[in-house]
Amino acid sequence: MSAPAPVLELEQVTRTYGAGDGALTVLHGVDLVVRQGEYVAIVGPSGSGKSTLLNLAGALDRATAGAVRIGGHELSSFSDAGLSRLRATELGFVFQQFFLLERQTALENVADGLLYQGVRRAERRRRAAEALERVGLGHRLDHRPAQLSGGECQRVAVARALVHEPRVLLADEPTGNLDSASGATVLALFERLHTAGTTIVLITHDGRVADRAPRVVTISDGRIVADECVGATA
Repeated sequence: MSAPAPVLELEQVTRTYGAGDGALTVLHGVDLVVRQGEYVAIVGPSGSGKSTLLNLAGALDRATAGAVRIGGHELSSFSDAGLSRLRATELGFVFQQFFLLERQTALENVADGLLYQGVRRAERRRRAAEALERVGLGHRLDHRPAQLSGGECQRVAVARALVHEPRVLLADEPTGNLDSASGATVLALFERLHTAGTTIVLITHDGRVADRAPRVVTISDGRIVADECVGATA
């Protein structure tokens, strides 16, 4: 049986900031392939380069050298507007901060994830309700962020990231602002999403969080130093 197709590829990727004597290279010739349906945790200490890697994988930044491909499309050929369209259609983002609009309900926050796709309002709301049901918040559609716990807010953010059915879900320290119980709930949600077929790349400095993923990539000083399949989840 052939392996699933790659959805995210980094080939000999280097990222350098500045020039001349003040240049700082944060990533050094990184190679990484994530295939459809994988759940990969990228773990490393502060300053290791993991957030820079996420920015490149998420088309939020451009590589200095090497190639980044999403769904087989090499990103260096995209204009800035093209990258914006790609982020809105191919990628879903979950950050440590929830970035929810306080005056909007959970349903409205999630429906906003479809604004750039030209989806009609009624269809946006229908799909947003389905996404919230998927993350266990079907009973909280009309609640605003101030009426939700931290863990519930993060689940709303996950629903918003998933509502347009992205090729890959990118999560940057998604449990960083949560207590241990809420964090465990969010990680359990990621495991259920992975089991259902969602491709997930999670960035963390916490080895305990990383160990929940079936594949753990360790980055140190801008280089991948380990890439292990640990089989933590189904």
